[in-house]
Amino acid sequence: MSEVLSKNVKSMKKDLFESPDFYQIDDLLTEEHKLVRSSIRDFVKKEISPYIEDWCQKAHFPYEIVKKFGEVGAFGPQLPTEYGGGGMDYIAYGLAMQEIERGDSGMRSTASVQGSLVMYPIYKFGSEEQRKKYLPKLGSGEMLGCFGLTEPDHGSNPSGMTTNFVDKGDHYLLNGAKMWISNSPKADIAVVWAKNEAGRIHGLIVERGMEGFSTPETHGKWSLRASTTGELVFDNVKVPKENLLPGKSGLGAPMMCLDSARYGISWGALGAAMDCYDSARRYAIERIQFDKPIASFQLIQKKLAEMLTEITKAQLVTWRLGKLMNEGKATTAQISLAKRNNVAMALEIAREARQIHGGMGITGEYPIMRHMMNLESVVTYEGTHDIHLLILGNEITGIPAFK
Repeated sequence: MSEVLSKNVKSMKKDLFESPDFYQIDDLLTEEHKLVRSSIRDFVKKEISPYIEDWCQKAHFPYEIVKKFGEVGAFGPQLPTEYGGGGMDYIAYGLAMQEIERGDSGMRSTASVQGSLVMYPIYKFGSEEQRKKYLPKLGSGEMLGCFGLTEPDHGSNPSGMTTNFVDKGDHYLLNGAKMWISNSPKADIAVVWAKNEAGRIHGLIVERGMEGFSTPETHGKWSLRASTTGELVFDNVKVPKENLLPGKSGLGAPMMCLDSARYGISWGALGAAMDCYDSARRYAIERIQFDKPIASFQLIQKKLAEMLTEITKAQLVTWRLGKLMNEGKATTAQISLAKRNNVAMALEIAREARQIHGGMGITGEYPIMRHMMNLESVVTYEGTHDIHLLILGNEITGIPAFK
């Protein structure tokens, strides 16, 4: 009874978020964009905000959220409707990721892995049979998927992967392991990248229940605690030949998927930054010290002004990148710039917001410390802060520094 009462009390906690728009970027959005943002924001306020602190404290992944994400259209909004997507553009997709990560980075990880790293490769590189078999169920949340690229000894250097498969005539035999895989412990399917006998990288769809396939969960995380993370282990797994993605091979295939996901992260991190800024602004006005609100002190105003400046710059970067994505012109380097800049910006804002909140900033009464811990994962996954810097360096100089 006390647990139910506790949950009810938490559900009464108001989400008062107000989105900053200092440069009137809303004027650049279509009515559809605003509708998408509004519907996802309402969803977050109802289904995530009242419970997220409790989920994170307990390191609990609320599996029921998967179906709810499907119902609200959070999975693959940029993919065609006939394949379970939303039929919208990349700005709508970005806004959806922004709103979900404003609620929590782990929740956004669940959604963006499903849309950009599972649905996207099946849509882009899969056969028509694969698209029809998997995409509608993934889009509706009936199925959950994960993306297997990172290995224990190959993170920033995925080309060195050792996971491999051999042709056994009527099937492939898959061996190897992947780690730091979002969604894996609960996933129904995994899009796995492995080398064939010739050393060429291919994508395969591995289904839960295939003999020799297991997904051990990763415990003890201090970050993304409401997201489920684990490994993918393949011990002589027989994969039907029709589960090979036929449309593209080579490292470029998973990198295209990561471009889509990194684009979503650039918007998502902006949402986390907005949440920290909004909480800090509100707290500074309400918190009284020396007989006046701390918002009246110059140093607090400096922090808030700098937060708003960086958020506004990031909003313009993501909007322009979204336009380039819609036109098919966005480059990997441009996506790297946005991902790297916006995540670093969000981390800095989280740290400044924590100072404005004082001791209260480390408690679950406010979202600051949770965002800060989450962003420490976001700054590393799908290309570390330094790797994205080197991608830009290569673009500038024509000299790759990571080979």
